[in-house]
Amino acid sequence: MLFKVDMTVNIPLDYPEEQAAALKAKEKAYSQQLQRDGKWRHIWRVAGLYANVSIFDVADNEELHNILMALPLYPFMDISVTPLCRHPSSVKDDDR
Repeated sequence: MLFKVDMTVNIPLDYPEEQAAALKAKEKAYSQQLQRDGKWRHIWRVAGLYANVSIFDVADNEELHNILMALPLYPFMDISVTPLCRHPSSVKDDDR
């Protein structure tokens, strides 16, 4: 199943810088592994914001939920999820 996920990160300004840097490093490693595994198919930065738009390809709602809850920055995120399905006019073979 494909999902569009909008994520906006809101780390408090008074959060310790070293702890924030450690969380960001863990987040990067986790997200890149999910990309290599084919679960996190696309990620785009939203210009001017600490935010991204991503496409996930997972088995079901529960798998997506578990992936999102495991994000190290999850406690500081506003997340919006939209389920997607193939458009009949698409010429791509891999957009299931």
